[in-house]
Amino acid sequence: MKKSNRSQPPTKAAAEPLKNTSPDSPPKLSAIKPEQTTIELGPTASLVYTTGFIHHTVASQLAELWIDSLDWVQSEISLFGKRVSIPRLNAWYGDRAYAYSGTHFEAKPWTPELLSLKQQVEDASKLSFNSVLINYYRSGQDCMGWHSDDEAILGTHPQIASVSLGDNRRFVLRDKKDHKNKHEISLASGSLLLMLGQTQELWQHSLPRTTKSDRPRINLTFREIR
Repeated sequence: MKKSNRSQPPTKAAAEPLKNTSPDSPPKLSAIKPEQTTIELGPTASLVYTTGFIHHTVASQLAELWIDSLDWVQSEISLFGKRVSIPRLNAWYGDRAYAYSGTHFEAKPWTPELLSLKQQVEDASKLSFNSVLINYYRSGQDCMGWHSDDEAILGTHPQIASVSLGDNRRFVLRDKKDHKNKHEISLASGSLLLMLGQTQELWQHSLPRTTKSDRPRINLTFREIR
């Protein structure tokens, strides 16, 4: 895997602190100088990781706001023929319903803050999204197992934009054909990770448990439902 600092696609970042979180006044987010790294996973798959995409003050305020106000549920998925609760809370907002592993989400309407962030992610990535899956990791014991975001409803070559708020956590990818071929990123609060090209077809990703922190984390993965 190769790393480079080429700015593809360009990004803008959110800097101004969140001054008002009322429903009628979404946060005004302005630009700072983010640090961007492109990671080539292969000829047709790449990651673009940007730290400082959201100013740390805004990231903390948004995390607190959404922990308190979003419609969280603890979903169940089908695993080896059994229904089991996932080790995290989640919420689904956007324009379209969504289903995976036997779990169905009816879309909740965009909040002003979520819509503002979606628009900024679209500006930065030059991609379009109509929905967001939000995961709330209450502590280091909450996690995400190996998977790919490659459901048919996401279309061919799904492009995913991931925003992290709160605690830093290890994000691990592995090659579907060679599980020893791995790549790891520490996802910082306020960062943006773009998973581009054939990343979902060729790679899996996970967020392992950790005993090093008990602080909460929110992750938003923006996607286009076809």
